[in-house]
Amino acid sequence: MHNSKLYYKIGEVSEMLGVNASLIRFWEKEFPNLKPRKNRRGSRVFTIGDIEEIKKVYNLVKSQGHTLEGAKKVLKNNKNPNRKILDIEQRLLKIRDFLVEIKKEIS
Repeated sequence: MHNSKLYYKIGEVSEMLGVNASLIRFWEKEFPNLKPRKNRRGSRVFTIGDIEEIKKVYNLVKSQGHTLEGAKKVLKNNKNPNRKILDIEQRLLKIRDFLVEIKKEIS
């Protein structure tokens, strides 16, 4: 992502995520946290923060397979859904390290 820009057009955002602009417009209607500004012409303009919010929705719906309602619940109940994933990853890494140590002791 280009950090030099303040605003991105919907086409640029859709290209970043590999989804259609119509999907982003649909998600905007479904998720209250997605509220990009509109310029003088009425075109949507997205900030880096807006794009991060879209990425959260994308991750929940496309990567994790949540329904729209499920994704809404996750976002409502957990302001940072990726934090939970990171916590789980850290626990799994500790378990793996523990198991590797046990394997070394047995061998």
